[in-house]
Amino acid sequence: MKNLTSKLLYNLYYYLFWIVYFVFARLFFLLNHFEKTQELGFLTTLKTFLYGLQLDTSFAAYISLIPFLLIAFSAFINSKIIEKLIKWFTIIVITFISLLLLIDAGLYQAWGVRLDTSLLPYLNTPELMISSASNFQLISGIFFWVLISYIFIKIFKKFHLKKITKIDFGTWLEIPILLFVTVLLILPLRGGLQTIPVNQSNVYFSDNMFANHASINFIWNFFNTITHKTDGTNPYKHFDNKTALNIINKTRNKLLEANTDSILNTQKPNIILIIWESLPAKIVGSLNGEENVTPNLNKLSKEGVLFTNFYSNGDRTDKGIPAILSGYYPQPVKKIMRMPNKTRSLPMLPKKMQDLGYETSFYYGGDLNFGNMNTYLRNAGINNFVDGSYFDKKDWNSKWGAHDDVFMKRFAKDLATKQKTPFFKIALTLSSHEPYEIKGEYKFGKDTEDNKFRSSHFYTDKVIGNFIEFAKQQDWYKNTLIVIMADHGHSSPKHEGPYFSSKKFHIPMLWLGGALSKTGIQNNNISSQVDFSYTLLDMLKGDNTEFKFSKNIFNTSDKQFAHYVFNKGFGVVTKNDEYLYDYVSNKAIFKLGKNSSQLDSLGKAITQNSYEDFLSRK
Repeated sequence: MKNLTSKLLYNLYYYLFWIVYFVFARLFFLLNHFEKTQELGFLTTLKTFLYGLQLDTSFAAYISLIPFLLIAFSAFINSKIIEKLIKWFTIIVITFISLLLLIDAGLYQAWGVRLDTSLLPYLNTPELMISSASNFQLISGIFFWVLISYIFIKIFKKFHLKKITKIDFGTWLEIPILLFVTVLLILPLRGGLQTIPVNQSNVYFSDNMFANHASINFIWNFFNTITHKTDGTNPYKHFDNKTALNIINKTRNKLLEANTDSILNTQKPNIILIIWESLPAKIVGSLNGEENVTPNLNKLSKEGVLFTNFYSNGDRTDKGIPAILSGYYPQPVKKIMRMPNKTRSLPMLPKKMQDLGYETSFYYGGDLNFGNMNTYLRNAGINNFVDGSYFDKKDWNSKWGAHDDVFMKRFAKDLATKQKTPFFKIALTLSSHEPYEIKGEYKFGKDTEDNKFRSSHFYTDKVIGNFIEFAKQQDWYKNTLIVIMADHGHSSPKHEGPYFSSKKFHIPMLWLGGALSKTGIQNNNISSQVDFSYTLLDMLKGDNTEFKFSKNIFNTSDKQFAHYVFNKGFGVVTKNDEYLYDYVSNKAIFKLGKNSSQLDSLGKAITQNSYEDFLSRK
């Protein structure tokens, strides 16, 4: 009986050890994001631990299954063997989970999501995966990984060696009891005996999404998203497909037509599209953002057509590029650019431009293989590329690729040579990507991430300003439309309101060049990246019928809207209203404007319809 009691106590201590670890992990997450934690207040912060305990106990049960089974069969297995098996199993698990703990903290800072399968596609390019982190972040991350692992391994060993020595061979009668105790782990594992097992929505308790995110057990969330693969069904289905399409078309069909004849002074202008990494409207003075970060863009905004209510549809480059070039909405979790079998059938702006007689090129200072960009762009019909391999390593920053000034000088050099016209050239910058390594002075200093972010954009702004000055001196400029557009917005610098509010997704788009018939004007229509290809092809008298998610940017209807997607949620913005919806809690998380609730069905219909289209592409 004493031996059985020792085994039951060991199981209890082992299970509680993991509860303690996950409580620490939540504390670590909250301290890592202390600024956001301060906003919660003491009571809400405490609730993150209370609600989060449901997933903590669940994953503690998953980990405890193997040790509990080993203890159950200790009746006929030598205790020393049991001791070593449990010890090394636990040391490996502590080390692995502690690594993911650090990755989770960094991932949330960069993307605003807890650890999930969005990490996995980056594992095939590990050197680029860690490029978003500075050397200091990498070194400090490794230090805390070792430290946390060491502390918890020491704690585990202390109770393990003390309790395991009291375990010895037992009787066969112990096995059914210990197996029954192991089976009882099903209760915390699934969160009780209810029909639906515990999930993320069980720990969502607040209108503050950071509080809900802090309640999630990071490792439970990671393995849950791995094991819940799509089965070909649409998890965002709220209507039958015909009804969803009718809801969309009721609004969209009114937004397709516009008089674009007066925008250009030539039928086939050259097109230069500059995609600016991570530039939010928050730091663009001409868009009522911070005044001093982009002085050149502010100045140029008075020389062309500035789109003041333009939005990104996603929050990463591999979501932004298909939105811009394919008029294709990102998905709340999946990324179509990483799936060549699906991207092959997408509508592609470069192909349509080739049909109109344009030469197409793509310039990027980094590795085109990152995020499967190379495959997507080749499927898009682009056949002329300049990437990081064209630049000397001495001209690279330590992470992503060639500095923007080096990269844009190469872009300008190629444009200075005789060009076959009309041409369609795309340039994607990179210096304003984390960890914001630039050449020369950090205008706003390096003391905070936000200031490094500002400094990197000040640097790229100067580079782009120099390029426009160069372009104005070229013969082709008088027949050229230059479009400057961000690939997505950014959480930096910190903004008021929800993390995923429209302030994060509001981005600049500016049209310049001699091909414009009107300059120094603003377009205040609500629009987004998916509308760009449709609108450009409309102006060029090209075929835009395949861009079925797009609208015409120049349509002046008050019904204009922008729909954007974030991790497991969406936002819809109109002239006077804004609506955010979260698919984990299945509820609205933010409303602004007296008619904001009317955007619920439109946002759900667009998300459903676009995911249905995503599933149908083979």
